[in-house]
Amino acid sequence: MLRIFILLGVIVSQFFLGGCSAFEENYEKLRDLDFTVVEAGNEPETLVEIIDEKKEEPFQLSYTIGEDMYLVIGYGMQETCGYSIQVNECYETEGTVYVDTTLLGPETEEEIVKKPSYPYIIIKIEVIADKLIEFH
Repeated sequence: MLRIFILLGVIVSQFFLGGCSAFEENYEKLRDLDFTVVEAGNEPETLVEIIDEKKEEPFQLSYTIGEDMYLVIGYGMQETCGYSIQVNECYETEGTVYVDTTLLGPETEEEIVKKPSYPYIIIKIEVIADKLIEFH
């Protein structure tokens, strides 16, 4: 029975990830979004608790408080410190909010500390209702 559910999940995900032409037209950029990268210590407490629960593995989530939406991208456990995250794009399409980030490794000039780290970024935007969040 479990195999049937797994097979069904794979088939359904292939359909959606395969790229139907009806979905493709929704990816035209309408506008770049103004965003703020939330610095450590300025995160909402409830969001910090959620991140702590998920930080061991890569994750993406959105969290809304009032008129603010927080987009969080975590890269899971890394073996060393010194990582940073770059926001490449953050924009709105007809049906989605698109966010693209890149994990950047420690600088070669830096002293690399062999201590696990859990790099993540919190991006704060205005609430955009009824749109899917697409993380890349």
